[in-house]
Amino acid sequence: MDILDRIKRMQKDRGWSNARLAKQAKIAPTTLQGLYERNNLPTIPTLHALCSAFGITLAQFFSESNIPPDLTPEQGKLLEQWNVMTHDQQEALLAFLKTIF
Repeated sequence: MDILDRIKRMQKDRGWSNARLAKQAKIAPTTLQGLYERNNLPTIPTLHALCSAFGITLAQFFSESNIPPDLTPEQGKLLEQWNVMTHDQQEALLAFLKTIF
C-alpha cells in the first residue's frame, strides 16, 4: 500500500484541498505540503490526525477489506468487542448469529 497515494485518494474523494485537509486534521499546512513535495511518509501522530480528519481509525486506513469506514457508533462498539475476543469466541458468536438469521 502506498500511504501517500491513499491519503491523496481519500482527499480527492472528499474534494478537499490541502488547506482543508490540514485544517480538518489540525496539522500545519506545511506538514502536509512537505509530505507531498518530499514524498515523505507521515509520522504516526500525523497519520492519526489525518485519519481522524477522514473519520476513520488507523486500522481502517490500513485495511484492504471492503468494510466501510463510516460505521455507526453501535457498529463500532460491536467491532471493538470482536477485536478483543479469542478466535473460539468469534467462532461461537458467528455460529450464534447464523441461528438467528
